[in-house]
Amino acid sequence: MSTPETSRFVRVRVELVLEVDDADAVTKTALRRIADDAELPASERVHAEGAVTEDTAEALAYLVDPFDLVSQVPGIELQQASWSSERIEYDPDSPEWDYDEDDEEGEYDLNDSDEGDGGSRADAAG
Repeated sequence: MSTPETSRFVRVRVELVLEVDDADAVTKTALRRIADDAELPASERVHAEGAVTEDTAEALAYLVDPFDLVSQVPGIELQQASWSSERIEYDPDSPEWDYDEDDEEGEYDLNDSDEGDGGSRADAAG
């Protein structure tokens, strides 16, 4: 009897809802990261600066990096990542936002207590 082959690749899906308390701080941090990126071509720099200045969600998409989530995990190599951010209407009391009922094995809701932007960026590890 042989063991069925299984893929070595695992897809991890993460959805975050962030509340922006200080849009200026987010924008300034994104602009600082753009300015510090020596490998960013000038034409892309101008586009990125304009995008993060006009839209806080775009600034977040520039700052939140899935590579950072897994860079210290031993035994893995990130093959591909994509992410986006968008402004949404959020009501934590709405049944639409109650992930506890629909959680599948391996999914965790960090907001399990009773308390209570359209940018995108995609990169591949090289």
